[in-house]
Amino acid sequence: MAQEKKSFVCTDCGAEHVRWEGKCNTCGAWNSLKSFLVKSTKIGTIPLLIETQPVKLASMEQMAQTRIGMGFAELDRVLGGGLVLGSVVLLGGDPGIGKSTLLMQALGRLSQSMNVLYVSGEESLGQLKLRAERLETISDGFYALMENRLESILNTVKNHAPEVLVVDSIQTVASDALPAGAGTVSQVRECAHRLIQLAKQHNLPLFLVGHVTKDGQIAGPRVVEHMVDTVLYFEGERGHNYRVLRAVKNRFGAANEIGVFEMRESGLIEVHNPSELFLSERTQEATGSVVFAGIEGTRPVLVEIQALVAPSPLVQPRRTTLGLDVNRLAMITAVLEKSIGLGLFNHDIFLNVAGGFRITEPAADLAVAAALFASHQGVTVDRGMVILGEVGLSGEIRAVGQVGVRLKESAKLGFTRALIPYRSLDGVPSGLAMAVDGIKTVRDAMERII
Repeated sequence: MAQEKKSFVCTDCGAEHVRWEGKCNTCGAWNSLKSFLVKSTKIGTIPLLIETQPVKLASMEQMAQTRIGMGFAELDRVLGGGLVLGSVVLLGGDPGIGKSTLLMQALGRLSQSMNVLYVSGEESLGQLKLRAERLETISDGFYALMENRLESILNTVKNHAPEVLVVDSIQTVASDALPAGAGTVSQVRECAHRLIQLAKQHNLPLFLVGHVTKDGQIAGPRVVEHMVDTVLYFEGERGHNYRVLRAVKNRFGAANEIGVFEMRESGLIEVHNPSELFLSERTQEATGSVVFAGIEGTRPVLVEIQALVAPSPLVQPRRTTLGLDVNRLAMITAVLEKSIGLGLFNHDIFLNVAGGFRITEPAADLAVAAALFASHQGVTVDRGMVILGEVGLSGEIRAVGQVGVRLKESAKLGFTRALIPYRSLDGVPSGLAMAVDGIKTVRDAMERII
């Protein structure tokens, strides 16, 4: 009879420890060790899929990377051009954001020409049938299975031999070989391991749906994100109909690529020009409104940055941001105070990226500074102007990448003027139908705005 022993696993990095400790020695996370029982017998051993002897890369023949079109151009873009055979994709997102809807619509289109299998551990077959009818994804090649036992899922896949597999979600699947319940660290890691092994051995494309924690991270050990080929996050605000599919890891394409969808009663609809969507409700004479030309992956996206600066009766004025890091706002505010003497120390500041979009690149610094300045001074920025540039601590404007792509997208949408870093003027394409001003300092930029 197999003996059981207690082990402790870090939920952040997946490292195992023989005893509980307050801090993980591998990744440094505090209070991240969780205990579980394991059998002394070896389980889930993955056989080597390659030769044990090393081979010369130069002598190997190049393997063709076969891709499957998902029927969604936006989804194919995020995947790097389509679904690669044998690849494993982990999809995470808030509850009710549309993860199952997206995958069911994609499988419905694939099932027109191939057999696909949708394994659900959360919804009954009756619920799946109702959703499929609403999305109009029912076809002869679409198979569904309601199952939580890992061994039963593996058996079904081997007997049925689907060409694409979806498991929704990995936190609901449990193996009989482990005594822990579904969703625990040990079960999530073991079940993901076995499913990935199956996908690699049979060259089977696999989608794993993952729950997220209150911090927005995929629940379970972080080692699962290292094991898969692609990690996607499905994002969106409850008050908006649009959804953003973002790649944070992709072994077969560009990371940080995005796809934009609009949620309707009939399902998800692709948005091929997200810039028009994010700028569609921009008002005519709004102060503190600036358009920023950003880059998400390989795609240029124009978004509106709004700032509201008002005198504060509080000893500690408020600094509220939506769609931008609050620490970035604090830095830009300090630069404006130091460089041009803008009195923001006794003002409340509210900054919003319109449409609920999230900006992470420092190229938006100058646009944020311009929005704050315009709101404080009560001036309206030229509606035909886009602004981009990174702000340094001494008030200098630093160069940004892919200026040509940003400006071409801006000109296509009708913008006639751009403020960019002086050092980025070399990247401006010839024959561009817009006036481009190169600036060196924050003071220079604010003078051009006025």
